[in-house]
Amino acid sequence: MDTMRDRFISTASRLLDEEPRLAVVLADISADGFAPARRAHPDRVVNVGIREQLLVGAGAGMALTGMRPIVHTFASFLVERPFEQVKLDFGHQGVGGILVSAGGSYDWPAGGFTHMAPGDVALLDTLDGWTVQVPGHPDEAEALLRDSVAGDDRVYVRLSLQANREARAVGGAGGFTVVRRGRGGTVVAVGPMLDNVLAATEGLDVTVLYATTVRPFDAAGVRRAAGAAATADVVLVEPYLAGTSAAATGEALMDLPHRVLGLGVGRAELRRYGRMEEHLAAHGLDPQGLRARITGFLRP
Repeated sequence: MDTMRDRFISTASRLLDEEPRLAVVLADISADGFAPARRAHPDRVVNVGIREQLLVGAGAGMALTGMRPIVHTFASFLVERPFEQVKLDFGHQGVGGILVSAGGSYDWPAGGFTHMAPGDVALLDTLDGWTVQVPGHPDEAEALLRDSVAGDDRVYVRLSLQANREARAVGGAGGFTVVRRGRGGTVVAVGPMLDNVLAATEGLDVTVLYATTVRPFDAAGVRRAAGAAATADVVLVEPYLAGTSAAATGEALMDLPHRVLGLGVGRAELRRYGRMEEHLAAHGLDPQGLRARITGFLRP
């Protein structure tokens, strides 16, 4: 199976042939993959070099002219480093574009903390009007990217090396999908966390919801699932900062007695490189860690 980033490159390259207003703006990352597309469309595939503020500003400038820019680099260099440009050049000026990140929270641990961005979605949550998509499989990444190109809004697509074994239907209204039904609580699995959540909840009487479009948050879907259970207990399993969607979940359930547990990447920096699987285990996001925390929370 190709990676989400591989699929993004191939899909975006084809879309450049199909969509005359589409442009891709790079900051060296993935430049080799886009080399054929750049030869075919030298005016619409632009590599600004390692200048992330310029990366975002150039993309927003293209949007001001009516183009539909795809702006791409690692998450830490796309959201965190040029955050002022994301806030002003896209948000304040009221233009749309697609930010596509790679690297996730800890895809390349050897790169160190500079290449990790567990707080990217929480940071974007401080801004208005962003759709946030977290695919769990390369097929989902392709479908979500194609949907995003067709619009004019502001979209963040978060790609990762971690992926589920099977793709699921995504797009459309963007609501959460019911994967498993139960009466003992609700577990929301975001993007690439689904396989681990399904393994962790095997044999448990819980509803499992699958989320790829996390902003806007599917408050109605969470409310339906939690309200149908014996108790309105919700566990969020997110591949980024723990608790990122806890406030949105609380608002969805505000007139129901409820409890919310936010699982995800902890705030403490893990300073040893290791491997992605070791980071998952250290944050309790492997099946064993998830099962212990989920059963401990839902146990009456």
